[in-house]
Amino acid sequence: MDQQSLPPHVLIFPLPLQGPVNCMLKLAELLCLAGFHVTFLNTDHIQSRLLRHTDVQSRLKRYPGFRFETISDGLPEDHPRSGDRFIEIFDSLAATTKPLFREMLNSGCLSSDTARPVTCIIADGFLDFLLVVAEEIGIPLFYFDTTSPCSVLAYLSIPKLIDAGELPFNGNDLDAPIRSVPGMEAFLRRRDLPSLCRAGDLDNPVLKRVLTEVRLLPRTKGLILNTFEEIEGPILSHIRSHCPNLYAIGPLHAHLKFRVAEEMGSPASSSNSLWEEDTSCMTWLDAQPLKSVIYVSFGSMAVTTMENLMEFWHGLVNSGKRFLWVIRPDAIAGETWDRQTPAELQEGTKERGYIVGWAPQEEVLAHPAIGGFLTHGGWNSTLESIVAGVPMICWPYFADQQVNSRFLEEVWKLGMDMKDTCDRVIVEKMINDLMEVRRDEFMGSVDKMAKLARTSVSKGRSSYSNLDRLIEDLRSMSL
Repeated sequence: MDQQSLPPHVLIFPLPLQGPVNCMLKLAELLCLAGFHVTFLNTDHIQSRLLRHTDVQSRLKRYPGFRFETISDGLPEDHPRSGDRFIEIFDSLAATTKPLFREMLNSGCLSSDTARPVTCIIADGFLDFLLVVAEEIGIPLFYFDTTSPCSVLAYLSIPKLIDAGELPFNGNDLDAPIRSVPGMEAFLRRRDLPSLCRAGDLDNPVLKRVLTEVRLLPRTKGLILNTFEEIEGPILSHIRSHCPNLYAIGPLHAHLKFRVAEEMGSPASSSNSLWEEDTSCMTWLDAQPLKSVIYVSFGSMAVTTMENLMEFWHGLVNSGKRFLWVIRPDAIAGETWDRQTPAELQEGTKERGYIVGWAPQEEVLAHPAIGGFLTHGGWNSTLESIVAGVPMICWPYFADQQVNSRFLEEVWKLGMDMKDTCDRVIVEKMINDLMEVRRDEFMGSVDKMAKLARTSVSKGRSSYSNLDRLIEDLRSMSL
């Protein structure tokens, strides 16, 4: 068969973390629906966990053009790849994965009689070495930044912050205003900048990596973002001054469901979890009254102390509200949680609480018993909560979450920002405000934003049209 008559072949390489893998697998499925061949490249470690805890391999068999490939990240299997040590993966990827990736593309192992060589790469922007290899070989590359656009703009503004003397900053005044991020001059504070900005040192390795991504962005073919124009139109306008070719195609989980239903007539089931999901919590939720439960989860990366865990626990029990709480086995710094309930909290937890190691989050947030979400403010979680129409309390951990939590409270009015504090009295008060005292106030904003999010992925609307444009651009580049 003439290679030119075969579909485009897109290679997708996510940052090896739960959020980016989940998000980019949804994009892969959307491209398969458009008839593309897609190679999804995971590190060996991530692929092992993905296959252990999901049915993703059998689920994606319905797309004959989809396949997984794996590559080494160069780290020993017992390396935690999380918390403070996650940064170590970048040096290892550059040293070990880069030459392996170059060889993979040059060897022709990704092509066959029925699949062309790779015609385009979609890569996480933090994996800067991929652009270098793509340019060497002559393959067009798009960045897909799976964090929030408001944080992307903050990252892009770091050179301006440095020039203006707003970075680095020292001292304890985290409420000092930040004036050099366009569109955020009226409300951004030091504490709302991405967590790496608190390093107080321009030689910080994460900061240097972000600056590399900013410098390389204009050399890509475009920037893909998991958002929709209606929530971040002004922010996207500022980002376009750095990268005019921008595709806002989210919320991806809602977009995928719409397109699968449109193409196949059946809803999409798309758990891409790297953790084993405890579905017993769904049965527990079925027995709870409407909008009565606050769901608590701080994502796949956040690590806290036992002291903080106890403050949250007391606040939850003292609020008198029902709660479903995800506590990962590795969520407490330096120790494994033994799932024991403290004696003074046993009764309140038994009466009103349910604790799991991991939950099917999209299903949980869509359940009618859920009335609020206490979250780390990761971008996937934020979008899932918005689509489900659930107001939030944000307790950010790192990366884009500090910016997200500020926008959540100050700009979108979808909940409250609890950053930089962990106190049982504040936890209790915020839960009661969210679930009861200020409920009507938040639900007005939440319902409006949920409607905009769901509409954006329908035929002819902003995200649907942007994905169609991306598909056509990928096709034209393959000719």
